[in-house]
Amino acid sequence: MNTFSLHNSKSMIEENIKNIITRIEQKAASVGRKSNEITLVAVSKLKPVEAIKEAFDFGIRDFGENRTPEFQQKAQLLSKEINWHFIGHLQTKKAKDVVPYASLIHSVDTLKLAGEINKRAKNINKIQNILLEIKTSYEETKTGLVNIDEIKEVLDFCKNAENLNVQGFMTMAPFTNNENEIRNSFKQLKNIFDKFNSEGYNLKHLSMGMTNDFELAIEEGATIVRIGTAIFGKRNYN
Repeated sequence: MNTFSLHNSKSMIEENIKNIITRIEQKAASVGRKSNEITLVAVSKLKPVEAIKEAFDFGIRDFGENRTPEFQQKAQLLSKEINWHFIGHLQTKKAKDVVPYASLIHSVDTLKLAGEINKRAKNINKIQNILLEIKTSYEETKTGLVNIDEIKEVLDFCKNAENLNVQGFMTMAPFTNNENEIRNSFKQLKNIFDKFNSEGYNLKHLSMGMTNDFELAIEEGATIVRIGTAIFGKRNYN
């Protein structure tokens, strides 16, 4: 995780970041992990540039967006020191707008998309870091690769693609208050991760856990947590 400089300002965003960092550190320690193994991605979708600047000034360097035009606009406007994470569903035709700016694309969920990202990265002489999105819940609204054969096919393509660096997997837990269902979603991803690593794939990242469930995700092995509301407050979707 990034090294954070903790200032004395009492702003909401800074106080929220302090709180989240403390919770990450405590949860990691409780399961025998080191907090510097866990990257905090501040999910800034629908939030103004000023809010991102405030979090950046406080030491956050990883920010997540899920809508292509907003992602592109913010990446063009803000500091080149930001590591931009594209965490939303990515249409193949929009890959050209994301690849120039993304440090990590979390949501590669088809062979076609992987191929397009590879092509766009090659065009600008870039090795694009990616995660494969795995569907570990029953919800129809969730996207992602589902069965092991499908995952292996896309994983093998990515491992052999000249301009892709596949670093691991991402998932979204079901939207529920049932802790067992959430934990099972994370366990399922960790099991898939362990299976492929036992076969020599050398994956390093598990992106799982958001505001309401990131501590469960840390218990189950998350190396990247994606937190928005607990940092920036509720979003206005109107």
